[in-house]
Amino acid sequence: MTCWAILSGIEGNLTAYEAVLADIKRQRHPVEELYILGDVIAATPASIKVIQRIQSPRANEPVPQVCQGWWEEQLLILHGLGRTGEPTELIERYGVEMVKTLWDAIPLDRVEWVRSLDFGFFELDCLLIHGSSVSVSDELTPDTPPIQMLDRLMRTDANTLFCGRSGLTFQYQIQQGTVTSSVMTLDQTVSPQATQVKPRQIVGVGNVGRLPGQATYTLYQPNSNQMEFKTVRYGSARGFQIN
Repeated sequence: MTCWAILSGIEGNLTAYEAVLADIKRQRHPVEELYILGDVIAATPASIKVIQRIQSPRANEPVPQVCQGWWEEQLLILHGLGRTGEPTELIERYGVEMVKTLWDAIPLDRVEWVRSLDFGFFELDCLLIHGSSVSVSDELTPDTPPIQMLDRLMRTDANTLFCGRSGLTFQYQIQQGTVTSSVMTLDQTVSPQATQVKPRQIVGVGNVGRLPGQATYTLYQPNSNQMEFKTVRYGSARGFQIN
């Protein structure tokens, strides 16, 4: 039975990542694919050890498939390799001092590895991505309006969108129905068109490294569409539990 482990937001926390890898090995169904949906790094030199660990999986571990996240995009922007020219989001969120902190934290040879990462993955009928099909900054949550969720799915015709930007674990289901749309121009209004919508879902996969002592990630069986959110306790509250 095929099983995927999907995680996001290690954010330079190697201890949390090791705890998740250990928990993956405990699973009854062996994990065949490991997807990391961005934010492997953060503005800390500890990120280098996480990159090294990802680049050197052990013999009994699945090879991680990694895509870019928000922190990776900010780093590339600083080096003139991003999709925009200025680190506006970084400065607005953390202040101008964070520009130098992030620059100093990740050496140039690791920047090339970050640059090589994909924007996302499309596997079977699933889109796996940090933010959404719009951008890595697009933060989808259980409070996101349904029409916005549907737009993100229909842009790539995915039945399931796995995302990690919010850091939350959630399953947001869209039921079968009809969407009616029309286009208005200066000359005329095109007659409304109805589009049939099949059942789809957006899944928040959790966050590994942001909260000390607790990491969350997702297990998914694509053949049966079975999903399980996992919470891993490590450090002083060592152990694990299922949410």
